[in-house]
Amino acid sequence: MAKYVTYQRLSRESRGGRNYGLDAQRRDLDLFLGQLCPEADGCAEIASYVEIQSGADDDRPELAKAIEHAKREGAELLVAKLDRLSRRVSFIAGLLDDRRLSFRVANMPNADKFQLHIYAALAEQEREFIGARTKAGLAAAKAQGKRLGGIRPGTITRNDSAKAKATAGAEQLRPLLAALKAQGASLRTMAEALAGAGTTTRNGKPLSASTVALQLQRLGLA
Repeated sequence: MAKYVTYQRLSRESRGGRNYGLDAQRRDLDLFLGQLCPEADGCAEIASYVEIQSGADDDRPELAKAIEHAKREGAELLVAKLDRLSRRVSFIAGLLDDRRLSFRVANMPNADKFQLHIYAALAEQEREFIGARTKAGLAAAKAQGKRLGGIRPGTITRNDSAKAKATAGAEQLRPLLAALKAQGASLRTMAEALAGAGTTTRNGKPLSASTVALQLQRLGLA
């Protein structure tokens, strides 16, 4: 059975659920592990790491832990999309050159090293183009006298209120999460324990492993 260490990353600017969120990444990882597994005897997820950090930052502790874990266990590192590893082609190239590390991308399960390098280069080029186009658009708007940027006071108040509620909700889970963390429980085990205790989301659904990871980060237990 093939062993995988999964890694999920969410940029700080997309914590509100926009872009490629943790739940979407978890869905794609589970799809690969359950239906697209290349091994006849199946695929096993032996560990999962989640990080809230920009892909432009190469200094990511959770990614470093995931890579070391995969190397130590002779497992493959599995990410949902290539840009979850990095948004820089040089960083991706470094991982591809590491002979002790093998990684796979869930939404490109059959891509080889050459293809991954090409995809990374194209993605970086596209991001640079988007950045240049955005700057040009802002400069043109400014030249026309349009007001740019700034957050309205009402928005700041709502954001602060939402953050306070989220922190208060996480604090209620601290005793159980701290105990499970001390026991070395996985994110899925924690999610199952919270479900057994009757803890749900605002929509009445059980907490996912990704949501548990966010709660751990809020509490400083990650």
